[in-house]
Amino acid sequence: MYFSYLCPSNVYKMSERNFIDYVKIWCESGNGGAGSAHFLREKKNPRGGPDGGDGGRGGHIILKANAQLWTLLSLKYRKHIKAEHGVSGSGNNSSGAFGEDVILEVPCGTVVKDPDTGEILMEVTEHGETKIMMKGGRGGQGNTHFKSATNQAPKYAQPGEPGEEGYRILELKILADVGLVGFPNAGKSTLLSSITAAKPEIANYPFTTLTPNLGIVSYRDSRSFIMADIPGIIENAHAGKGLGLQFLKHIERNSVLLFIISVEAEDINKEYKVLLRELELYNPELTDKPRLVGISKTDLVDDEMMELLSREFDFGGIQYVFFSAVSGKGLTELKDALWNMLNS
Repeated sequence: MYFSYLCPSNVYKMSERNFIDYVKIWCESGNGGAGSAHFLREKKNPRGGPDGGDGGRGGHIILKANAQLWTLLSLKYRKHIKAEHGVSGSGNNSSGAFGEDVILEVPCGTVVKDPDTGEILMEVTEHGETKIMMKGGRGGQGNTHFKSATNQAPKYAQPGEPGEEGYRILELKILADVGLVGFPNAGKSTLLSSITAAKPEIANYPFTTLTPNLGIVSYRDSRSFIMADIPGIIENAHAGKGLGLQFLKHIERNSVLLFIISVEAEDINKEYKVLLRELELYNPELTDKPRLVGISKTDLVDDEMMELLSREFDFGGIQYVFFSAVSGKGLTELKDALWNMLNS
C-alpha cells in the first residue's frame, strides 16, 4: 500500500472551474545537433587531422510529479510544447550544447496516453518522480569518430537525429488511500467534512459534489490517511449517465473503497449491488479492491432499527459499519476498520 504525499495546507475543495483532469497537447522534443566535419588548421600544422566535435542532444520533454498540484489547469491553455534543439559540434573537438529540456510539472496520479490507441504510455505517482515523455534526438558524431587507418581525413560527420513529435493525452486520476463510493446525497461529503479539514459543499439535493474533494483523516498516534470524496454515482454511470465516466476513473487509484449507503435507502442491499455493478462494468479490476460498507445517517434511527436492518444485509461477507457523521457515533469504529484494511 501507499500513503499519498499531502500537506495539510493542500487540503481544499477544487473549484469546478479550476479542476482540470484532462488535456490534449502537441509536443515536440528537440532535434539533435549535427556533428562537425572540421579539420585542425594551425600555423605549425596547416594540414592537421579531423577535430570535429559531436552535436548536442535535443531537449527532452519530461513529466514530473508534484504533490503540491491537484489539477492540470496549467496545461489547459498550453497546447504546443516544444523543447530546444541541440547545438552543432565545432572544431577542436568541441561538442555542442544540449537543447534545454522542458519539464512539465503535473499532479501525482497523472497518466499519459496515446490519443489514437488509448494506450497508457507512462504514469507518475510519487512526488518528485520524473519520466521522459518525448526523447530529444541524439546529436550526430563529429568526423573525429570516422578516422581510420585507410581514411585519415574523413570529410563527413553525422547529422543529428530528429526529436519526437505528436499529440499526447494527459489524464489525472486522483491518488488517495480511501475512496468514497455512493449515490448522490448518501452523506459522503458530510463524512469527509466531519473527519478531515476539507470543506466540501453540502446540501440536501443530488450532485452537490461536482468535483473530487480530498482530506486528511487523523488517526491514532499522529498517523493519518487520505480520503477522497468522488462525485456521486448513479445507475448506468459506466455508460456516461449523470457525471458518469468523468469521475469513475478517479476511483481506480484508491487503495480501499468505502461504499456509503444511507440508512434511509429503500433497499440497502439493492443500492450496494447497483454500486458494485457500476464499478464492475466500468472496470472489472475495481471489484478486486478491498472494500467496506458504511451505513450513514444512523442518527435518524435507533439501535433496535439498526439491529433489524443488519439481519437483512447481504453484502457477500463484506464488513459493514454503522455511523453518523452528524452525531459522531461509529466514526472511531469506521476509522479503525479503514486503517486495518489499509495495513492488511
